[in-house]
Amino acid sequence: MWLKLRLYLVMAVLFAIVYGIVAFAASYMGITGFFFYGILASIMLLIQYMIGPKMVEWSMGVRYVSETEYPALHRMVGELASYAGVQKPRIGIAKIPIPNAFAFGRWASDGRVCVTEGILNLLNEKELRAVLGHEISHLKHKDVVVITMISVIPMICWYLAWNSLFSGDRERGNNVLIGIAAFVLYLVTNLLVLYVSRIREYYADEGSVELGNAPHHLASALYKLVYGSARVPKESLKQIEGMKAFFASDPSLAGSDIRELSQIDLDKSGTIDRNELLLLRTKPVKISTTDKIMEILSTHPNMLKRIQRLSSLQSAY
Repeated sequence: MWLKLRLYLVMAVLFAIVYGIVAFAASYMGITGFFFYGILASIMLLIQYMIGPKMVEWSMGVRYVSETEYPALHRMVGELASYAGVQKPRIGIAKIPIPNAFAFGRWASDGRVCVTEGILNLLNEKELRAVLGHEISHLKHKDVVVITMISVIPMICWYLAWNSLFSGDRERGNNVLIGIAAFVLYLVTNLLVLYVSRIREYYADEGSVELGNAPHHLASALYKLVYGSARVPKESLKQIEGMKAFFASDPSLAGSDIRELSQIDLDKSGTIDRNELLLLRTKPVKISTTDKIMEILSTHPNMLKRIQRLSSLQSAY
């Protein structure tokens, strides 16, 4: 409940900021400027909304598969969708070696859940089901649409800043001040969008547990995804750089995540069992200053903090 409230509060702040800066700028630049930015933002949002799924499919090399081809995958997704009260999404396989999963779509009946080729041989069935529960929760929460909507706000601030600072119009001295303020708000709103993205990952983790998956199965899956991603050639990461916000974990942070996660796998088995996760409820964990800064600039929470939070979820124990 607190995660959901924080999500709504940050969204309200974001929309309040963009309303304030556009209204303030309009008072100096004329009503034409207001309409220009409103129309520009609407067009950009509509284009992003409509062609987004195709861009994801193309970037990830997604191929949708039938129940005959992958019966177990269809069974798990179908059961989880039924528990979540959402329509069963289309199921796809992404032809990339990075082990991960992602969900996307324009609206409720347009949901798609995809897994990469790299994840299928890495996780056992319970771990894979927990990750799929995470992705189904994204569709249930409709947060894919939310992140699409709010991601246009920093763009509005950026274009307003650019127009005010570099338009060549110096008749109004306040244009420069407006541009500087808009640029500062671009940085602030961008950080807030990243914060919303991290909240929705925590929220989806919680949703997976609510769908009946044990927290330690999801923790173990995330742990394996980190190690699996760290083994993938860096060239493969370049292919999905612009799409990693969709993933269950951020593969570009795998190297730093490994160092911290070594504190959890006490028996060095390559998995996180129930007892190891339970120890995190009271065990202090160490996160470097560098990793704390990286988290602020990331679409995903710090993995050690994320897994520690899973230890506090008890519904599946």
